[in-house]
Amino acid sequence: MRRELDGANAAREVALAACRRTIRACGSSIRAVHLLRPHDASQLADEAGAALRQAQDALAPFPSLVGSGPLHDAAKEYAEARLTAAMVGDGALPSAGELGVPAAAWLNGLAEAASELRRHLLDRLRQGDLSRSETLLATMDDAYGLLVTIDYPDAISGGLRRSTDALRAVLERTRGDLTITLLQARLQAALDQASDTLD
Repeated sequence: MRRELDGANAAREVALAACRRTIRACGSSIRAVHLLRPHDASQLADEAGAALRQAQDALAPFPSLVGSGPLHDAAKEYAEARLTAAMVGDGALPSAGELGVPAAAWLNGLAEAASELRRHLLDRLRQGDLSRSETLLATMDDAYGLLVTIDYPDAISGGLRRSTDALRAVLERTRGDLTITLLQARLQAALDQASDTLD
């Protein structure tokens, strides 16, 4: 029993360190997406994926530890990084199987990725790219539309209901910001046209 517990403890320590590396690399990957550096984002996501695999492999012999919080959080962050890059790049969303993460981690990652689109949308809005901003809002709305149909207890979904509720708040704030900007743009266009007519 002592040998078994020593092995589990050693595996847990390896997994915790790997989960921390995963989460750090995912955060950097998402920042690179927002900075429009897709190559850097992909490279960092690859690093995160390798660290996540190390954590998963370390815990594989100890099923009681596989469902632990740190591994779920790392898998969710990895899904978020990959899904954010896909949504910003208008690419196909990689499945949970393709990413090697559980369904609950993928769904929570999708909620977080859709929330990340707010930052990207506001950056595009500041650059005057209204069309792209509208497309990003539609993507956020599509993600929310899917997530709101997933209704399972937190023990199964990994707290998805809270993530979905948080996304709804971000979505509505973003919709309001974009609506105001669009109305201001139309008003400015009308004023410019009236000014041209008077000239």
